[in-house]
Amino acid sequence: MRAGRRRAAATALVGAVLLAGCTTGGSPDPEPPPTAAPEAEGWPEPWADRPVVDLRFDVAEDLETVAGEERVVFTPDLNTCVLVFRSWPNKPATARAGSGLTVSEVRVDGEPAEARDVPAGAPESAPAGTLLEVPLAECAEPGDEITVDLEFEVELGPDVNERVGTSTDVDAAWFATAFPLLAWERGRGWDRGPAVAVAGEMAVSEDFELASLEVVADSRYEVLGTGEAVGTSDGPGDTTVHEFTAPAVRDVAVTVGELDVQSAEIGGVRVHVGLDEGVAEATTAEWLAQLESSMAALVELLGPFPYSDLWVSVLSSQTSGIEFPGAIQFGDVDPEFRRALVTHELAHMWLYGLVGNNQGVHPWLDESFATFAQMVVHGEGSASMADLPGSRRHGVGEPIQYWEQFRRPSSAYYDTVYIAGGTTLVDARTQVGAEAFDAALREYLRTNAWSIATPEDVQEAFAELPEVLDELEEVGALP
Repeated sequence: MRAGRRRAAATALVGAVLLAGCTTGGSPDPEPPPTAAPEAEGWPEPWADRPVVDLRFDVAEDLETVAGEERVVFTPDLNTCVLVFRSWPNKPATARAGSGLTVSEVRVDGEPAEARDVPAGAPESAPAGTLLEVPLAECAEPGDEITVDLEFEVELGPDVNERVGTSTDVDAAWFATAFPLLAWERGRGWDRGPAVAVAGEMAVSEDFELASLEVVADSRYEVLGTGEAVGTSDGPGDTTVHEFTAPAVRDVAVTVGELDVQSAEIGGVRVHVGLDEGVAEATTAEWLAQLESSMAALVELLGPFPYSDLWVSVLSSQTSGIEFPGAIQFGDVDPEFRRALVTHELAHMWLYGLVGNNQGVHPWLDESFATFAQMVVHGEGSASMADLPGSRRHGVGEPIQYWEQFRRPSSAYYDTVYIAGGTTLVDARTQVGAEAFDAALREYLRTNAWSIATPEDVQEAFAELPEVLDELEEVGALP
């Protein structure tokens, strides 16, 4: 692993199926405007004291396990006597399908450290909890630099229709959020919220500098990663080391296997698309065409694309889509027919990637806004609030744990947070006018770029448009 502290420069959809944060459907596309330049020319610089992360993944030849090493250089801005990491492969949706993460060794500033495993919502079948606490020998004060080294292993379950898995039909494996993720929120401290059995994201992480991501895999396999592809080198035996780096991301996604990979430059963004051998609905060229169309429309609505590279994996074992900063995992779908899904997941590059949120506590901040962007881009009609029961009509701002009480928790969550939330934002935009609404939204993105936003930040951004705040208060998104 290359360690060290290096700095780089910086609706018509209510009946659709929800799987891990996606939507379906769509009407004819508008004429796409030209795509703008990438993030370095359009957004503020990331937080200077963000964590610095080095990762190495050694992928087994059979694509069933991954041995991992991680170094985190962390400078807290508050006093802390413990470090907290999240092991998200142990959440219900992935652990019950056979995936999981176990940490075997932790060192703090070079010395062995105790690690306390906490279930935090992990099912009994999980190999460990979703939360790992590491007490510090001495409490750290703001500005103290802490170096943490971790060794871990990831189990890839068969045909998992989620972010961590391996295919039983083709040579392909995918693993995202598959490392101990530092759970620090700047100015707030540690997030210890439990994982829940709802199909959706529930992580929170500050942007970190990905100083190096090394993926060691059998040389016959292609590798899609996160950030800029730095190059390759010979690994042990018949393996190749693929290296990536990124100035600011809050998560990492990797796909390994026999993939049909094509790359193209779209509006200054390097877009890489990889299809596994089981994909049948569309070609890489068709995927690139729809990505170009959706990206152009979103740039017009939201501003410059936040990343210099976009990595898109299309996997025959999956059915929908899951977003990560600068990367997306899609199922084997027709990207033109499911163009709203493509646009939704791309919208998360701004709403979750650029402007983060606590996905467990405030999921509407990325899902409602991404659905709004999808509706605007594709001219989708608003869903009727009358179709929602009263208990859910005002639940847009509820945390993801709230939805566990319902008979069909994932559907209730989707209908409310995605559809009701997105519809509310579209209706508010109609009330105040597209020009005023879009200007306020772009200012929200700029003000909160590379940070973790809260509903209060939305209130501040739309303070001059009280009709928008009234609409959000009515559905429970704002206090």
